[in-house]
Amino acid sequence: MLMGEYKHNIDGKGRLIIPAKLREDLGDHFVITRGLDGCIFGYPEESWELVQEKLKKLPMAKKEARAYTRFFYSSASEVEIDKQGRINLPQSLIDYAHLTKSCRIIGVSERIEIWDEEHWLKMSEDISESFEDLAENLFDFGL
Repeated sequence: MLMGEYKHNIDGKGRLIIPAKLREDLGDHFVITRGLDGCIFGYPEESWELVQEKLKKLPMAKKEARAYTRFFYSSASEVEIDKQGRINLPQSLIDYAHLTKSCRIIGVSERIEIWDEEHWLKMSEDISESFEDLAENLFDFGL
């Protein structure tokens, strides 16, 4: 299971260190793509296969399903972890997530999320302020 929050810097060549604790579950290579809320999603191979199965079930007759699938897959890229524990992020994803030097990498169960640090801190603060309300609203879903 992917979990935790880590701070790392992206270098001028678009390389980002993936924390060792996350590398164990991600494996030597994994898939990254546009995420929601302005971050990058990273999926280990098994989780990526599950995501693909779910996307295949979307009704392609629906305009929203076609648009989402195109946007999601068009930015997907397989990345390999080098000997120093880094991945190369494509410029298109760096631009999408507005990544600057300082990044936060968080584990979210079956995926990682890569955030610009300032964006993550703001998002985290907003969530913290409403965490109890979120929990109460999600209680109906079995939490």
